[in-house]
Amino acid sequence: MDYDLIIIGSGPGGYVAAIRASQLKMKVAVVERAELGGICLNWGCIPTKSLLKSAQVFEYLTHALDYGITIAGEVKPDFNAIIKRSRNVADGMSKGIQFLFKKNNIVHLKGYGRLAGNNAVEVVDSEGSKKSYSTKSIILATGARSKELPNLKHDGKKIIGYREAMTLEKQPGSMVVVGSGAIGSEFANFYQSIGTSVTLIEFLPRIVPNEDEEVSKQLERSFKKMKMKIMTDSSVESVDTSKEKCLVTIKTPKGQEVIETDIVFSAIGVTTNIEDIGLERAGVKTEKGKVVVDDFYRTSVPGIFAIGDIVHGPALAHVASAEGIICVEKIAGVEVDPLDYKNIPSCTYTNPEIASCGLTETAAREAGYDIKVGKFPFTASGKASASGAKDGFVKLVFDATYGEILGAHMIGANVTEMIAEIVVARKLETTAHEIIKAVHPHPTMSEAIMEAAAAAYGEVIHL
Repeated sequence: MDYDLIIIGSGPGGYVAAIRASQLKMKVAVVERAELGGICLNWGCIPTKSLLKSAQVFEYLTHALDYGITIAGEVKPDFNAIIKRSRNVADGMSKGIQFLFKKNNIVHLKGYGRLAGNNAVEVVDSEGSKKSYSTKSIILATGARSKELPNLKHDGKKIIGYREAMTLEKQPGSMVVVGSGAIGSEFANFYQSIGTSVTLIEFLPRIVPNEDEEVSKQLERSFKKMKMKIMTDSSVESVDTSKEKCLVTIKTPKGQEVIETDIVFSAIGVTTNIEDIGLERAGVKTEKGKVVVDDFYRTSVPGIFAIGDIVHGPALAHVASAEGIICVEKIAGVEVDPLDYKNIPSCTYTNPEIASCGLTETAAREAGYDIKVGKFPFTASGKASASGAKDGFVKLVFDATYGEILGAHMIGANVTEMIAEIVVARKLETTAHEIIKAVHPHPTMSEAIMEAAAAAYGEVIHL
């Protein structure tokens, strides 16, 4: 065999799996035709956070007087410089993966990879030359791309996806964002913050529809405070791109409405990259656009595994990484437990940020739990007041019988840094009273977790 393991795809699932495999003394190669790090590092998680940070700094500067600081002269965003910084951050991260590959003796096979059986991978380079490599095991980690609807076909100029949204040549005066999930809401937040007039359209009754209902309402209030237009229970029927501006026809509860805009950004979700990677030829079973795997990511064909966006579970970078580690450790014969998909944190990096884990209040009630709910608003937080970031709250849902944490739902400044406390607490089966009695530092935003737990049991101090 040329290798012990070949991984097709170098995103947060693929590259993490490769490094862990190398640590376990495997001879590893990763097939990647584009930049190392995949979508997350190059076109997703990392560069979008760079854009959002630039927007946050701009917002700080425009509200400098609120903090007792006077700035002479006009403060305005330099769109091209913001984009350039974002691309530089992404490039730096990709070079970091190159360093890690070299450090861990991982071979990068540059080209397009597809299965050539359960013990071989064919790699086609940029010039069309093909070469096959033998291997004991194969992991498919090919990820996903922007989903396109028949009436929202991307043209790369007027109707765009996330790649184009972070590399536009000039800042649009107006933008319609279709879809209010994490990607749509983050880009809507970014563009509105730097002066683009944004309309956010959501087919369902509320924005960020997978989050707790109270979180959705708070984000909508925050977005409207920014002067963003929000249309829920609405769908885009058609887009006319024949003129200088796009004419977007929208079906709303009150009837049809036409909006004129410079750019339409489609953020209606992602679709898996499972075409033309040899699944049919190898006999790998798929279902509803995803590869069928067991708890340890084994496919229907011995020796072939799959992780990340192309398998069941939430399409999140940290989930793909966790799956990659579990998969590789299972291949190596390490004793390992399946991933607990009920304890996966979800983060949306809008302003205010959103972070959640576990059941929403509605889902907990529907599941038949007798629950206690505690909520602590950041308007009552000393740190939030000092920071000028009082929008939002922490909401905790507990099983009334045992004090088990069923879910946590946060919206506010830095809550994406706070949710890990809940993930660890749930992993350790921590109860509400243990959180209440665990001393939290003051003044911090994280105190709100302790206060929310106390609120659920009638012991809250600062409310």
